[in-house]
Amino acid sequence: MPLPPAPSKRAALLAPDAYSLRAAEEPLDLNPVLEPSAPVAPATPAGSAPKGNGRGRKPSTTAAVARAEVPKAPVRPPAPVVAKAPEVRQPVPEAPAEPRAPVAPVASNRRRTAGKAGNGPARLFVLDTNVLLHDPMSLFRFEEHDIFLPMIVLEELDGHKKGMTEVARNGRQTSRTLDALVAQQGGDMAKGLKLSATGHQSARGLLFFQTEPLDNALPSSLPQGKADNQILGVVHALRERHPQREVILVSKDINMRVKARALGLAAEDYQNDKTLDDGELLYAGALALPQDFWTRQSKTIESWQSGSHTFYRVSGPAVGQFYINQFVYFEAPGEPSLYARVTEIRDKTAVLKTLKDYTHLKNAVWGVTSRNREQNFALNLLMDPEIDFVTLAGTAGTGKTLMALASGLTQVLDDRRYTEIIMTRATVSVGEDIGFLPGTEEEKMGPWMGALDDNLEFLAKGDGGNAGEWGRAATNELIRSRIKVKSMNFMRGRTFMNRYVIIDEAQNLTPKQMKTLITRAGPGTKIICMGNLAQIDTPYLTEGSSGLTYAVDRFKGWPHGGHITLARGERSRLADFASEVL
Repeated sequence: MPLPPAPSKRAALLAPDAYSLRAAEEPLDLNPVLEPSAPVAPATPAGSAPKGNGRGRKPSTTAAVARAEVPKAPVRPPAPVVAKAPEVRQPVPEAPAEPRAPVAPVASNRRRTAGKAGNGPARLFVLDTNVLLHDPMSLFRFEEHDIFLPMIVLEELDGHKKGMTEVARNGRQTSRTLDALVAQQGGDMAKGLKLSATGHQSARGLLFFQTEPLDNALPSSLPQGKADNQILGVVHALRERHPQREVILVSKDINMRVKARALGLAAEDYQNDKTLDDGELLYAGALALPQDFWTRQSKTIESWQSGSHTFYRVSGPAVGQFYINQFVYFEAPGEPSLYARVTEIRDKTAVLKTLKDYTHLKNAVWGVTSRNREQNFALNLLMDPEIDFVTLAGTAGTGKTLMALASGLTQVLDDRRYTEIIMTRATVSVGEDIGFLPGTEEEKMGPWMGALDDNLEFLAKGDGGNAGEWGRAATNELIRSRIKVKSMNFMRGRTFMNRYVIIDEAQNLTPKQMKTLITRAGPGTKIICMGNLAQIDTPYLTEGSSGLTYAVDRFKGWPHGGHITLARGERSRLADFASEVL
């Protein structure tokens, strides 16, 4: 009996579509191969019949037609062809087995694409207790991803709920939020609770609680009774149970994140509380105009005079970088300088208003004149009655407190614009705490107000002139009577009307404390926040999460607020050099 042709020759006679799954599902596409000649036809169905039988039963009709046309029986049932059929059938039962493993990712992927496009399943974040105590709303900050809370986290929350501290208040608020999520209609803790059930539509993930013990395989050297190690064990067990998902630990504890990475577990810091990722991105409040600014504006510029100020209406690509109340300056050799403030932005045009020159002695504020460009910008903000909120940032010795006090005394005693000055600051010590302080509220705040005393002494000397000892004493008494020192602890519920409020060392405030202080302002009140972001003494607070950074970024572009970063120190050459090299 002659052997059939080699399989390679038979395959070469097949149509190219016969190799694809679509061609196999539609066996009628193989009919054109049967038309050319009868001798070639037997080889074609013999090779294609097992393929059709391996994927479906429809190709059997085609094989029957081929057998009816070909009289040669030996060609049809050869042993090699029959033996080859199982080879084609073996991959077929594996097709439904492949998608069986990623069933969970498909379900989570459907939830992910419902809110935010992405590839792969939603991630599973395991939250540490310190994240919930730091930000009670952190449960709703993870968008479409899921959250898992170990049982030990609930135990630690219960231990921090007592007291009047900020941590205790956050713990109680987190417990109330969890209670509201658990009480939702139709919620199943085993399948996950919808985080959007309480009205936070941006949270599209699920909340899972640990409802059963999880086996973990952490090293025996780690004490099992410690809460951090138990959380690490939960993360390890979840990663083993859900290998197709990315399980990530979120913690504010640096050492815990290091331990997690040492064990091969993914760990991240909680970043949502940071206003800026980099302190260099902080809004400076001033912008240098390009050297070709005036040449581009020569045809479209419009100017007019109003009182002592000149207004310019400008346009061009530089306008896209402007904010309301932002200072712009133009300095070039051989050309007149321009120092102005942006007062109006409409479409692609902006209106610039020239500044009052506080470097001249005739415009001195309580005997104080500006010594550099940024100080002149700051005094223009401090003395403007239309500006209700001013933030001043800068290194030590740049004159923040002195200018704020001088402007306040001028507007309280000379202009009678405000009734009194209220000064407060965050009572965060640099070193060890010296203990309880005796006396009234103002006497307790006395040691914290050394900067106030130093600046008042300087201002009183400059204003007294030749009035003599009695005159200086009377001046000091008058100044002291218009300045009130208040503690931040008793600010809740108060309303300041027609006051000039100075918040010193604002870099040590949290965003929540900053909001509490700013919302105390009533009609006719002006608030000045000052601080140095390089001198943060509050634990767990960074340049990106400071309340001063938060206020600068949120009030950027508000018509009644302004900010300026003071760059050059004017205290002494020793202080300036120390700020640079230490």
